[in-house]
Amino acid sequence: MDAFDKVNKLGGKKAFSFLSEFKDFAFKGNLIDMAVGVIIGGAFGKLLDSFVKNVIMPAVSLVMPGEQGYVDWKLTVGEKTIPYGLFLGEIVSFLLIALVLFIFMVKIVGLFTRTKVEEETAPATLTKDQELLSEIRDLLNKQSNPVA
Repeated sequence: MDAFDKVNKLGGKKAFSFLSEFKDFAFKGNLIDMAVGVIIGGAFGKLLDSFVKNVIMPAVSLVMPGEQGYVDWKLTVGEKTIPYGLFLGEIVSFLLIALVLFIFMVKIVGLFTRTKVEEETAPATLTKDQELLSEIRDLLNKQSNPVA
């Protein structure tokens, strides 16, 4: 075996080791869960953005005086115009996403974690040995501290 074969053999092991480590990292449950969460979160954000732009803000435009929609809301200062309608739409979108996240993360997930903690902290039933030891302890306490 020449020197080239030795280097190739060692390099192949290192490459295989690297790929094996990468596979272990990439297919861990937490990483895949996080990737799914990011994809679903992005899709949910688009859904809420569309809801704000196509339902909420046009409804607000109906209530506001004037014929133009919220996209055309502008503040004119001198010769300059400041289009604030789209910005207001983005604020509404942000507030709606924040509200949904609050409801989901704080209320729903908090409810599940509270019930899980309550289940974990529930008193365990005593075994027969533990019950007998508790009774012996109580009898010994009575004998050493008689109540007058």
